Amino acid sequence: MPATPRSPHSPRPRRHRPLPRLLAVAAATVAFAAAAPPTLAQAQPSGSVSPTNVAPGGRVSLNVTGCGTRTGKATSRAFGDVWLTPGNAEATNLFGSATTSRNISAGSHPVTFECGGPGGERVTVALNITPGAARGGLGGSVGSMSPGQIAIGGALVAGALGAGAWILRRRTGHAS
Repeated sequence: MPATPRSPHSPRPRRHRPLPRLLAVAAATVAFAAAAPPTLAQAQPSGSVSPTNVAPGGRVSLNVTGCGTRTGKATSRAFGDVWLTPGNAEATNLFGSATTSRNISAGSHPVTFECGGPGGERVTVALNITPGAARGGLGGSVGSMSPGQIAIGGALVAGALGAGAWILRRRTGHAS
């Protein structure tokens, strides 16, 4: 059966096209979701202390992110109050450092980060004070070696120095 011709004045049959609408709604949702995480990250600050285990009198680095302010403060019984400064022009991170008291007792001590002035957002992390002195010097590398290993290493170094001196002396002997 042949198709009946349409008159130029008759209305066109309307087709539903849900795909463009669906794509527009999906694009709007993705754009909204992409914009949401930065505002959520600024709503809750995150603080850190490095190292988390330190001996009395040791130095720690303090860092808080997500404040959204250019000032902040870290407070603890282990070191008192420390004012934090921005680490970059956008002030996304606030930094500081502190030396723990030499008389502080061993154990876990809270460190409270406060964004902005009094009444600002707060977050608390733990700082562990370990008993005894901090290991220094060679970074603890000697403590993990046995006396025999140290003796062998010393003998190898002494032998290399002796061989070098013998070669240099032999060269100067032939030159005269």
